[in-house]
Amino acid sequence: MGIDDNIRNKAQDAAGQAKEKVGEATGNEDLRDEGQQDQGSAKAKQAVEGAKDKANEAINKIKGSLKRD
Repeated sequence: MGIDDNIRNKAQDAAGQAKEKVGEATGNEDLRDEGQQDQGSAKAKQAVEGAKDKANEAINKIKGSLKRD
């Protein structure tokens, strides 16, 4: 995962947490729900980026073993 993507995802998660807390404190269910959605989206993006990283690691490992032959 790129550093920029990681920062963006963490910022989106933090903003979502803030929206959720403010929504809960003010009784604004829409804001609370939006915050929860933001957090879910950020976590999904982090999971996708993590899977990409694992796939790239596996590809590089295979490439490395092919070069030795």
